[in-house]
Amino acid sequence: MERVDVLVVGGGMAGASAAYELAATHRVVVLEREAQPGYHTTGRSAALYTQTYGPPTVRALTVASWDFYTRPPAGFADAPLLTPRGVLLVGRTDQEAELRQALDEGRRFTPAIRRLDAAGALTRAPVLRADYVAGAVDEPDAMDIDVHGLLQGYLRGLKARGGRLVTDAEVTAIARADGLWRVDSPAGRFAAPVLVNAAGAWCDVVAGLAGIAPIGLVPKRRTAVLVDPVTDSPAVSQGVNGWPMVIDVADTFYAKPDAGRVMLSPADETPMEPCDVQPDEMDIAVAVDRVERATRLTVRRIAHSWAGLRSFVADKVPVAGFDDQAEGFFWLAGQGGYGIQTAPAMGRCVAALVTGGILPADVAALGVTPGDLSPARLRS
Repeated sequence: MERVDVLVVGGGMAGASAAYELAATHRVVVLEREAQPGYHTTGRSAALYTQTYGPPTVRALTVASWDFYTRPPAGFADAPLLTPRGVLLVGRTDQEAELRQALDEGRRFTPAIRRLDAAGALTRAPVLRADYVAGAVDEPDAMDIDVHGLLQGYLRGLKARGGRLVTDAEVTAIARADGLWRVDSPAGRFAAPVLVNAAGAWCDVVAGLAGIAPIGLVPKRRTAVLVDPVTDSPAVSQGVNGWPMVIDVADTFYAKPDAGRVMLSPADETPMEPCDVQPDEMDIAVAVDRVERATRLTVRRIAHSWAGLRSFVADKVPVAGFDDQAEGFFWLAGQGGYGIQTAPAMGRCVAALVTGGILPADVAALGVTPGDLSPARLRS
C-alpha cells in the first residue's frame, strides 16, 4: 500500500489543479479512472473565460483566476493560455429585462462590459439576424481557453513537484482506519490522511464508497455540434474566426467560432446518471433550429457532435471543503459549467483550505468565504 499525504480522486481539471497546488507542500497521488485524464467533462468543454457567467461566487473565482491565466508560472505552458474572443449576450425585444439584469450583474466584477443597441450588436457580430436581435451586452475581454494546454501544464507541474498521476485506477473501495483513508483500485492500493473527492459526475458515487452521505450532485448533459460557417454572405462566412461567442441572454443556445467552424449548443441541461454521455439527436436538432432563427447561419451538415456532463448541486455554486461528518474527506465537486474558467483560483482555494482552513487573500477580498464553498451549506 502506497502512503502519501493527499489522495485526489479524479484527474480532470478540478483534480489536476488542486493536486498541482497541494504538491507544493504535500506528497500527492491522483487516481484517474480512465486511461487518460480529462476524458469526460474537461475534454468536452466550450473553453471560454468569461467573468459574466455564473453566480456571484463563480464570477469572483473567475476574476481571481485572471492573473494565473495571463501570467502562468515559468515553463507552465508553451503558448498563451488565453486568446481573444469576446462574448455577446444577445436578446430579442421581449428580453429587455434580461439584458438589463445581465448588465447590472456583470458590472459588479467586470466594469468593461457595455450595452449595445441592435446596430452595435450587428456590427460586433454580423452573423446575427437583424430581425432577431434587439440589443446585447458585450464582454470584449472574454477569452478562449487552451484547455489542453492548461490541463497538461497542471499535470507536468504536479510531476515536477514530486506528485504522481495514476491512470486506469477506478476506485473500487474506500475505508477509514488508523487516521488514514485506504483506497483500492485496479492500479494498486493507496492511503492518505486526506482524500480529495474530485471525481466530477461520480463525486456522490465515490462518497458512497466511503460511507458518506451524498451532497445531491446532479450530472446534466450538455450537447454540442460543429458546423461549417455557411451564411448568406461570403464576407460574413469568411470572417468566422473574428466573431465573438454569441449567447442567448436566457441561456437557450450559443454559437462559438472554433478553428474555422462554429460550435453550436442548445444549452441543454438534461439530468443523467454518471456515464460516458453521448449526444441526443433531438438536442442536436434544437441547437440547429435555435441558432438558425437567431443568426444567418445555414446548417447543411453536422461535422461532429458530442456531449459532456456538467454536474451541479442545488445552488449551482461549486463545493470545496471538508465533510463535517468524515475526518479528512474533502469535497471538490459541482463545478457545473464553470470548472475550467475557475480552475486556477479553485486549485489555490483547495490547497489553502486543506492546509489552513482559510481562503487565499485575493479570493477573500472578492467576497468569497469558506462557508460559500463548504458542503455543510447543502445539509443545513
